[in-house]
Amino acid sequence: MSTPTNPEVKELNPVDFIQLQQYIEYCSLKVKDVLREFDKDGRLAQHRHGECINEEGFRQFLKTYLEVDFPPDLCQRLFRSFQNSEPTQEDDTKEVFLKDVSCYFSLLEDGQPRDKLEFAFRLYDRDGNGVLDSSEVDRIIAQMMHAAEYLDWDVSELEPVSPRIPWFNMKTPQSRTFSNKLIQNVELVLLLLISFMTQKDGQHLWRMKNFNKPVYCNVCQSMLLGLRKQGLCCTCCKYTVHGRCANKNPAPCARTYVKSKKETGVPVHDWVSGNCDSRKCDRCQKKIKSLQGLTGKHCVWCHTMRHDECAALEPTECTCGTLRDHILPPWAIYPVIKERPNNVKNGCSASTDDGDFNITPDGQVLQISPVPNTHPLLVFVNPKSGGKQGERVLSKFQYLLNPRQVYNLSSGGPGAGLSFFRNLQDYRILVCGGDGTVGWILDAIDKANLLMRPPVAVLPLGTGNDLARCLRWGGGYDGEDLGRILRDIENSSLVQMDRWSVQVIPDEVQEKGDPVPYEIINNYFSIGVDASIAHRFHTMREKHPQKFNSRMKNKLWYFEFATSETISASCKKLSESLTIECCGTPLDLSNLSLEGIAVLNIPSMHGGSNLWGETKKADIKGQASQEESEVIVNPDILKVTSQDLSDRRLEVVGLEGAMEMGQIYTGLKSAVRLAKTSQITIRTKKPLPMQIDGEPWMQSPSGFLQGL
Repeated sequence: MSTPTNPEVKELNPVDFIQLQQYIEYCSLKVKDVLREFDKDGRLAQHRHGECINEEGFRQFLKTYLEVDFPPDLCQRLFRSFQNSEPTQEDDTKEVFLKDVSCYFSLLEDGQPRDKLEFAFRLYDRDGNGVLDSSEVDRIIAQMMHAAEYLDWDVSELEPVSPRIPWFNMKTPQSRTFSNKLIQNVELVLLLLISFMTQKDGQHLWRMKNFNKPVYCNVCQSMLLGLRKQGLCCTCCKYTVHGRCANKNPAPCARTYVKSKKETGVPVHDWVSGNCDSRKCDRCQKKIKSLQGLTGKHCVWCHTMRHDECAALEPTECTCGTLRDHILPPWAIYPVIKERPNNVKNGCSASTDDGDFNITPDGQVLQISPVPNTHPLLVFVNPKSGGKQGERVLSKFQYLLNPRQVYNLSSGGPGAGLSFFRNLQDYRILVCGGDGTVGWILDAIDKANLLMRPPVAVLPLGTGNDLARCLRWGGGYDGEDLGRILRDIENSSLVQMDRWSVQVIPDEVQEKGDPVPYEIINNYFSIGVDASIAHRFHTMREKHPQKFNSRMKNKLWYFEFATSETISASCKKLSESLTIECCGTPLDLSNLSLEGIAVLNIPSMHGGSNLWGETKKADIKGQASQEESEVIVNPDILKVTSQDLSDRRLEVVGLEGAMEMGQIYTGLKSAVRLAKTSQITIRTKKPLPMQIDGEPWMQSPSGFLQGL
């Protein structure tokens, strides 16, 4: 039975919508997966009545999709919003259209706009013949407008667009695939709406926040009350409001670029009123005292604070404060008009070179003129790294820097950021994530054909963080002041690092294993016991991602899999299953009882284990002359050979088992040194677990070649 809708339930507000978005961020299912449950043979079919579902069915939809018990009061408000959004329903009907609900949530999911559009088209295409009438297209648009209204976006300029587009009787070919004409016509309006659903300049980026001291609303100027999540705070400018005041025409957010070239190079403060209680005024050096209301002003760019009267005195230039070297201020960015050539001659379209333009993710063309003697920082954040650390780091950098410098990797990857910065001559990159994220960015830089290769720093948010350890950025971020980390980047020195290409050649075409995750080695490659543990961990995480939401939990899972591997010894007598050649010199493994082989580029593996170990003191001159060789396999020479991540050499070591890996991690011993080489060829005789930089796979028998 459906739960009766409470007529006293209030309407949705931006706080509710933000809460809904947070639920969607952590769900692992897609809308199309939930829709199957409402099919004739699905477990939720009893809640479907034709094209509609009742309130209990709506609650089950949310519970299945979000994988949580959704708050009942929020569920009722959301259910009622769908009733109100459909003009053809009668007022006493306590059902909503399943297609409208599905379309609405699919638009909020991550993904490409074109994929979302095709899903929506197929959803409303009743008989599968590719025909959409105007009412069905209007329903798709209505759900997008529905979402936009709750974020307090002014969609009035888009409302008249729909009637001007010729929707009627648009058919697809008999293949039942949607034609380019259909996609392009509808895409014209819907992509406008989707771009509207991205962060606009001057649009606040709200998040719910719990304040531990008195805070006042920037709109109504009264105190925010409550025990938890008292109101909304803009991530970018710290403008603060009650949830009920977010729709009352608040002042715009700080601009991220100037409107014309004339304004470039003019550094001005961007003041936001209030919530400066007990801070020191930058001008008169006196404390800013609270007067039971909005007190003082703070600048979005230099973060200085002043009394209201001090800010109104003689204006001063904004210096961007202590983070000046990293910030790309709005007066360094301005829009340009790009002329598009006419598609005329011989039916061919003329092309234009985009290389001179900085293009934003929403297609806007901006010109960047950095402040002299600065090194703007391009920040990539993997919000899924380190539990919820990535999300917090993302919001903090959006406040410390220009939001146009900070990119969420779960929203389209690094391409947009690299494209926007591609014409800058002197900038840096900060990668916030684990070793896999760093490898992703380095690979993207390789493929981007940039004018210059920017230096890359790392804020370690992953589980192992071996590369960050070697570059002295630490083994993991523990909530330190990001301003201090940015100053460390400013004072850092450049280090060259080798990177190695990988080629896998199967012995037989019909032999198929897992796909190789990477073609480049940044940290290490391994076969055997440690790769087996990593493969089990990876498989379990793919099946149950909710069990791997913190760094500590991940380490406990690794310990459990290592224990089971010790008992099973699945890679025993590894030397019988492979052969290794270093620059054409075969390695003799017959006298060694090994369960794993590791090929190292950096002196850290498995979250801080030094497999090569410390090198004994020796004649430096003699060591230097030996290391000029392409390959070293002599055990006596290997004992006095040290690692260097820029020496164009790989270190090869052997592992005796999972138990030995624990001893290496604690520093009690090191792995068996086998070789130091500039090229290595590995041939396997049976399927074996392998991994590159922590990404495991099961490899069929193959010839395995690595080269510089």
